[in-house]
Amino acid sequence: MSAGNGGPPEGSPAAGAGVRLRVARQARGYSQQQLAGMAGVSRQAVSAVEAGHSDPSLRVALTLAGALGMTVEELFGPGSPLPGVEARPVAPLGGRRSRVALAPLGDAFVALPLSGDSATRAGFQPAGGLVASATGAGTTGAGTTGAGTTGIRPLGPPRPTLVVAGCDPALPLLETPLSLLDPPIAFTWWSCASAEALRLAEQGLVHAAGAHLRGHTGEYNTGPAREWLRRGGADVIGFSAWREGLVLRPDVRDGVSGLADVARRGLRLVNREEGSEARHVLDREAQRLGIDAASLPGYGTRATGHLQVASAIAAGLADAGVASEPAALAYGLAFLPLAAERFDLVIPAAQAGSREVQGLLRVLTSPWLLAQLASLPGYDPARCGEHVASL
Repeated sequence: MSAGNGGPPEGSPAAGAGVRLRVARQARGYSQQQLAGMAGVSRQAVSAVEAGHSDPSLRVALTLAGALGMTVEELFGPGSPLPGVEARPVAPLGGRRSRVALAPLGDAFVALPLSGDSATRAGFQPAGGLVASATGAGTTGAGTTGAGTTGIRPLGPPRPTLVVAGCDPALPLLETPLSLLDPPIAFTWWSCASAEALRLAEQGLVHAAGAHLRGHTGEYNTGPAREWLRRGGADVIGFSAWREGLVLRPDVRDGVSGLADVARRGLRLVNREEGSEARHVLDREAQRLGIDAASLPGYGTRATGHLQVASAIAAGLADAGVASEPAALAYGLAFLPLAAERFDLVIPAAQAGSREVQGLLRVLTSPWLLAQLASLPGYDPARCGEHVASL
């Protein structure tokens, strides 16, 4: 008997089959119309099965399963665990059953550890799979089952997912417009320094690398991207611009006009990781002033992003650090500018034609994204979506 809204009761066989069909379709990036065309049925028939309003005939079940590369039993039979897959980790993974974000990338999969800062966004993020190996593994250690891969047990059918690495905390804003595309594209972000992001792009582990690195001639991103991505070239696409500088607790701001005063007063720093432009800015300023940067209190600390630097200062764990102006403003901290920077997305040529990157290029100029970036104090989205260079 149908439920009061005209659909089947929750948990009915028709409802369960409809959910599996919808998940399998979305996991492969097809719209209802595309799947209907491939199976030779009407879109209304696909919609009715997904909504649980009807059970498919044997002919319809066979054609839908064939179009999705599945058997009828897999698609419409009782639920069963998904087979394991081999994935390339972007960083060392934890032990067995440690949670990962799992994304298709070309003909392979990548796994992003969900631990530490990467596990949370003011709450736990959903996992795409669990590490199947008994011990933790990077790309070469114990626990890998092939050349540079690790066994992963998916928690659900992997979906088309844009994978971006970089340190701009505004990158997660891409998730909403990508989810509204037809068919939708999921989003996952690996927060890391610019040099690390370019390394991951060069190794084919991300669709795009976010970078704000100053080259030898003073320009941003094109030179460093050319040095890192030597195989096949890349496109550089604008995303945002900001100022980078000293972030200070308001109670120590008086009498501080720059890094020289930070050193003179013995204020404690929170530093960024090697390969980050924030660390380069600190080192260049120290060199300009004749200061031994390594002698500064807290120089050996390491925060993994702009917001993490600001958070440590706001919590009283440090007095000062180098981060973006938007991060300082987000935490109500004092800011002394040292550089005007441009943050770009570097897209390897090998990824340029993918569904995920084409979706990214569509949403970069969406009014919603531009309005969101403009609403963040300290951000300049004027060049978002602009083609900066082809390398």
